[in-house]
Amino acid sequence: MTGTLRSVDPATGEEIASYRVLIPAGIEAAVAAADEVQRAWRGASFEERVRGLREAARLLAERRERYATLVTREMGKPIAEARAELDTCALTCDFYAEKAAQFLAPEPVETDADDSFATYEPLGVVLAIMPWNFPFWQVTRFAAPALMAGNGGLLKHAPNVSGCALAGRRSPPPPAGR
Repeated sequence: MTGTLRSVDPATGEEIASYRVLIPAGIEAAVAAADEVQRAWRGASFEERVRGLREAARLLAERRERYATLVTREMGKPIAEARAELDTCALTCDFYAEKAAQFLAPEPVETDADDSFATYEPLGVVLAIMPWNFPFWQVTRFAAPALMAGNGGLLKHAPNVSGCALAGRRSPPPPAGR
């Protein structure tokens, strides 16, 4: 499949941006890259994972106005609600950074063996297919616990909020036509 996704301001009908759709080879490359990064991430210490999530919380707070404006432009959410969504996301990152060790601690299990327990190990790369109505919150509620557990994530966001989906990337892909 080739083509573009258009991000349109629902209040004005104005096109905000357009984005290239990944062709199958691009999807395969994204899956391979996510797998490679997750293999390294699963070996990261718990302290490194905490630092990563704390940094995500810091960046969400720092970029709150920019991201809230983007949410409002792409999907029409009132700006106060968009700000609240971003505040919730930052709090959620901090919450999982603080509590994940407790949530993921091995749990003793009664058996006939000398020592039995349930433990939580990383699963790998988890695919998340997201709706449009809470473009940052839906991702955060999936990503924060998954990342703290040593998993990776691959995101398929709703097409009308592509700018929100790409907002946190270090180097967003070029707009369509370039």
